[in-house]
Amino acid sequence: MTNTKPQIKIVNCETGDEIVRDATAKEIAQINANELEAAKLKAEADAKLAARQAIADRLGLTADELQVLLG
Repeated sequence: MTNTKPQIKIVNCETGDEIVRDATAKEIAQINANELEAAKLKAEADAKLAARQAIADRLGLTADELQVLLG
């Protein structure tokens, strides 16, 4: 049977000892929140990029030319 629960790995850098354990409910909630935030930031970045590309297309500019204008 496979373990589908997220794992937490703790490494002692001085000794090299490693501990691997199941994540707690609080840690799982934080992992999920982090994933949602990352997806939100990616969607915002993708939308911004698409908007810039649409403007460049309307103006007949290449991506490099638009980058020069935007600095």
